[in-house]
Amino acid sequence: MSDEPETVVDGEHGSPSTDEQPADRAEHDAEQLLARLQDAERQYEKAMDDLRRVAADFDNYRKRVVREQTQILARSGERVVGKLLPVLDDLERALDAAEHHEEAKVLEGVRMTKDSLVALLASEGVEEIPADGPFDPHVHEALMTQPAEGVEPGHVAQVIQRGYRIGDAVLRPARVVVAEG
Repeated sequence: MSDEPETVVDGEHGSPSTDEQPADRAEHDAEQLLARLQDAERQYEKAMDDLRRVAADFDNYRKRVVREQTQILARSGERVVGKLLPVLDDLERALDAAEHHEEAKVLEGVRMTKDSLVALLASEGVEEIPADGPFDPHVHEALMTQPAEGVEPGHVAQVIQRGYRIGDAVLRPARVVVAEG
């Protein structure tokens, strides 16, 4: 026997098989890796395109929501101002009556104006904060405390300025004097 290694050809002794040559196998592996890399790059680009599209859609959605909120605020302001115009008309009539020294008409005009304004605020959900009974720091602002006859300590003795709220939100707390003990 010789010292040279035997070569196997399709399971027999003889010339070398092409599947077994390292250069051919490396080239085949490189082609497979290149194909996989190109496929992965295509998938990456598709995913990035999808992400860019979603990001653009979200940005457009965000801009649309901001625009719609601005329009809603503008319309609600217009609606309230439209309701305030008759109150302004009443005030003008009261001032006109005052210029002609018609005190009874001035007083009547001011009362009507106040009633109109109260009705308008009520139609918008604004209600007066009750200021009788115990002091509540959530809806009352204590301006001072002082002794008050006939009023229990810690209760509202006097209302300096009425408070208002819409639902649970306090627009302005009632400014009050609290009775001390």
